[in-house]
This record gives sequence, C-alpha cells and structure tokens, in this order.
Amino acid sequence: MSTHNQGTELDLSWISKIQVNHPAVLRRAEQIQARRPVKKEWQAAWLLKAVTFIDLTTLSGDDTSSNIQRLCYKAKYPIREDLLKALNMHDKGITTAAVCVYPARVCDAVKALKAVGCNIPVASVATGFPAGQTHLKTRLEEIRLAVEDGATEIDIVINRTLVLTGQWEGSDFIKTSTGKETVNATFPVAIVMLRAIRDFFWKTGNKIGFKPAGGIRSAKDSLAWLSLVKEELGDEWLKPELFRIGASTLLSDIERQIYHHVTGRYAAYHDLPMS
Repeated sequence: MSTHNQGTELDLSWISKIQVNHPAVLRRAEQIQARRPVKKEWQAAWLLKAVTFIDLTTLSGDDTSSNIQRLCYKAKYPIREDLLKALNMHDKGITTAAVCVYPARVCDAVKALKAVGCNIPVASVATGFPAGQTHLKTRLEEIRLAVEDGATEIDIVINRTLVLTGQWEGSDFIKTSTGKETVNATFPVAIVMLRAIRDFFWKTGNKIGFKPAGGIRSAKDSLAWLSLVKEELGDEWLKPELFRIGASTLLSDIERQIYHHVTGRYAAYHDLPMS
C-alpha cells in the first residue's frame, strides 16, 4: 500500500541521483558492531523493549496448526512471568509486535491468538514468497485470501524486475530481506535503507517503517539494531508502527539473557521449555 499523499504526484527523480559512499557505510557498520550498544544496567529494559518489536515468525514447510498455536502462545507470553515480576514488569502487557506466518496458516494464527486473548496483528508473507516469481493475478489473490482469513499486515515480496529498472512502488515498510536468502539482514545495507527512509521523510513528510529480517538470532544483535535505528532515525521510529524485527529464534536468546540478569546464572533447557 502506498503511503504518499494520493493528491500529490510522487516525484522520485531524486532517487536516480543518489550515490552511496560505500567505504563510509562500512565504517559506520563496523562502529555499530564493535561497541556495546547499551550500558549493562539498562540491558534488561532494552531487551524487553526489543521483544515488543519482534514479528515472531514461523515460515517452515512443515508448519501445522499445533506449532502455530505454540507460536501464538509465546507471542502473548514472551517472557516467563516470574522473570517479569522480578523486574516489576509483569503488569505492562508485554507481547511481541505480531506473529508472521504463511497465508495458509493465517486462520490458525487468528484462532490461536483469540484463544489466548491476544489482539496483536497477524502478518503474512504473500505474493509468491520468497522469490516473488509468480503471476500478478496469483500474487494479488494470495493477498486477498490472507486478508480474508484475518491477516492485517502483509509482507510483500517486491517484483525485483521493477526495482532493477527503476519502477518504484510505494510501501508502509521496507524490509531488508525475506530471511530465506544466503545473506539477509546486514548493517551496511540497513544503514543505506535507514538513510533513504530519513531522506524520504525530509522530502515528503511521510514516515516509512523498517524491518530487518533473517539471521538476527542473539540478544546482542537485537540491541545493536535498536541502537542503529535510534541513532539514524530517532526515538520516534522506536515503536512497533515503524520498526519491526523479523525473527524466529531471537526471542529465545532474549529470554535466556533476562533469566541470567535476574538469577545470575544461565538457564538450562528445562528452565525455559517454551523457548
């Protein structure tokens, strides 16, 4: 869906003039990765904040209604309640930002979230995920069916041919990758994308969201991503309406790190069975 003013012609001629200083981007990325993004005493608070940006995702060929149900329960209760109580955060309603599933599993997710009393969005990948190499009619029908089944957010695989030929399309979010590629979310690419979002905002007044996805597995990684977005776009982008992290295993490590923060020891597998 396009987010620009429908009454104003969108002038993207400035895009063709953009040049990327590749060495400078790499230096900036190295800075982000080399430093500790958050002081130790604030790490638990920032990790809980990171949880609220996660699109908790399962995109496996063997997804079933039972593992979708488990995913949705974890989205509603991402951190063990006794750990939240120890941090005095048990009554803050912390959940993930959304769950993300294949179109055929949207009904299962909607039903499972309703069963646990959780009103977070159901996002669905569509339009021939992950390659996007299907007919336009098929892609549009896949979106329609996902929305009909209750999806309120659609991760669209863009038509790479249109992009490579400069035929840009509007969107509410831009995403680093499908998560199914050999290389997915990287800091150099993210820096370029974030600065494009910033430039677009300066030129149009429209805020576009950002979603890194693929390969973000550690709590430390999540803090680096939050720090990057905060520094490049400011605090106003640090909300689920404008920032998401697509991940399937990240939440488990965040919960382990919070467990360590609270107890002083690392969790055994049986300590966090839902992770």
